[in-house]
Amino acid sequence: MPAKRGQGQWALGYREPLNQNEQSKKDSDPLTVKQRVLDTYAKQGFDSIDGADLRGRLRWYGLYTQRAQGIPGGRTALLEPEELEAPFFMLRVRIDGGQLSAAQLRTIGEVAETYGRDVADVTDRQNVQLHWIRIEDVPAIWERLEAVGLGTTEACGDTPRVILGCPVAGVAHDEVLDATPQVQAVAARFVGDPAFSNLPRKFKTSISGCAQHCGNHEINDVAFVGVRLPDGRVGYDLWVGGGLSTNPKLGLRLGAFVEPERVEEVWAGVCSVFRDYGYRRSRTHARLKFLLADWGSERFREVLETEYLTAPLPDGPAPEAPERADRDHLGVHLQSDGLSYVGCVPRAGRTSGTQLQRVAALAERHGSGRTATTAQQGLVVLDVRPEEVDALVDALETEDLQVRPTRFRRGVLACTGLEFCKLAIVETKARAVDVYTELEKRLPDFDEPLTININGCPNSCARFQTADIGLKGMIVDGEEGFQVHLGGRLGEDAGFGRKTRGLKVKGDDAADYIERVLVNYLGDRADGERFATWARRADEALIS
Repeated sequence: MPAKRGQGQWALGYREPLNQNEQSKKDSDPLTVKQRVLDTYAKQGFDSIDGADLRGRLRWYGLYTQRAQGIPGGRTALLEPEELEAPFFMLRVRIDGGQLSAAQLRTIGEVAETYGRDVADVTDRQNVQLHWIRIEDVPAIWERLEAVGLGTTEACGDTPRVILGCPVAGVAHDEVLDATPQVQAVAARFVGDPAFSNLPRKFKTSISGCAQHCGNHEINDVAFVGVRLPDGRVGYDLWVGGGLSTNPKLGLRLGAFVEPERVEEVWAGVCSVFRDYGYRRSRTHARLKFLLADWGSERFREVLETEYLTAPLPDGPAPEAPERADRDHLGVHLQSDGLSYVGCVPRAGRTSGTQLQRVAALAERHGSGRTATTAQQGLVVLDVRPEEVDALVDALETEDLQVRPTRFRRGVLACTGLEFCKLAIVETKARAVDVYTELEKRLPDFDEPLTININGCPNSCARFQTADIGLKGMIVDGEEGFQVHLGGRLGEDAGFGRKTRGLKVKGDDAADYIERVLVNYLGDRADGERFATWARRADEALIS
């Protein structure tokens, strides 16, 4: 199918910017904004920041303006950006692969405590987000992060975002291969490279050899999924074009096998196809998934191999299905080297700088000091000696970092929400805690795998379309509430949640609604039937 004309595709000769964002990037490479922060903005303050930098180019260094306090969600779409924003920033610390040393975790905690009112959020892309950041403090923050090998470069913006990886890569006894070398190589070579600093929109990557598919390859722009060939060789199955937001699409397998030593070349090739052929006219159609929808996987692979790679890719097998439904690495697990790792969850991703520093100390006391973040907003302490496991679990539980949480707390995911996000319509973090706390009281024996994803707006930062129960923030009868999506799932039988017209609940009624639906599920399910499967086929009366 021929590519649509007039979409600003560079490869077809359309180089003139077709919207304000594209013009801004042409006017000044966003990577140059760092020097303006150091030379001017940090010295002269928030009011000195050029508007195109403030609401655009600063994102290339992980900075988003923060929502002003006290503005209700019903006003979100009615106010201009400058009316919604406070003179503070959310700062996203980039953590490729999710793996952190104790020194790195401690530094993030110290930065949050010193400069961010001691607030920190573990995200579902393995980053840590800080809030209440002043532009005057950004140079000092960068210096402290860079001193321990961390940074914020291209944590946001039309760039290659953080690379998802397995938090227990290299020690998981069932992994297909350790993808750490490929994660590190791609990040070291391409993050901050001007060749990829002006993409049509964001570009999300997953590189993982995890047998449990914790990197969520189905919903990334490009994903390398560990596979084993019949002859025993290991490498990656290549997926492209996944993404959520307001027009969700699952990634497509190209049927190509990528040897580990070719991951850098292939990653650059896929990203280059997006850069050169991606649509740049409309921001709402500028993700790679829309190009895949028009081209299909066969044409994409042909263009990739003939125009961007040194040699074609061999065909390869699909990844094997995980043995477990959970992708979160929670609990105590034996490592391949005889040590253990311990995974835990904060309260819907919310933690603090002081708590992160205490986790770093616990990792040093009971293990090697290595820690990691997960794509389910969790934390992992690695390399724990057998005799130290119980003491570490007790210490984490004392911090309310649950190692053996209930199904409800384990499965809850929540985005930033109304508290800090300018796009949000409803509060999410506190609401998530209220929901799982109520469900724990009402259904204490419920122990089926279940995900409840709570999103503050339609943009799906908390992946509401792929949850068993997805709640999308909206105003319902003048109050904060949610559009309900049921039966989303990744993995086998992957698909997006069922949205029933008119199925909306007020925020205060969310726990009541979920309890009612789960009781109906327990009474109506077939033997062994997962909630997502049931929700897709259940009579409408049982899910209303």
